[in-house]
Amino acid sequence: MATSKEYKDFILEQFDGFLSITLKPMMGEYLLYYNGVLFGGIYDDRLLVKKTKTNADFGMGEALPYDGAKSMYLVDYIDDKEKLKKLVLKTCEGLQK
Repeated sequence: MATSKEYKDFILEQFDGFLSITLKPMMGEYLLYYNGVLFGGIYDDRLLVKKTKTNADFGMGEALPYDGAKSMYLVDYIDDKEKLKKLVLKTCEGLQK
């Protein structure tokens, strides 16, 4: 199942105004970048972020973006823009180390 355009647009609206998020379409799904850092994606109408030491304390469950992939964190508070902003910044911080 591919991600719907409506869900993708909704997620981008959640980031609008406070983070310059770019996305790259990939086989019906979307990879998410912040300042050139791949931090997560939108898979099957779910927002997932890479697991890092810096975002482990956000209390998220794990999910697979697709069969055979590494486990990622499933973001379940997509309506909380401030928490999303902190999550993206902390995730990218962990990925740049």
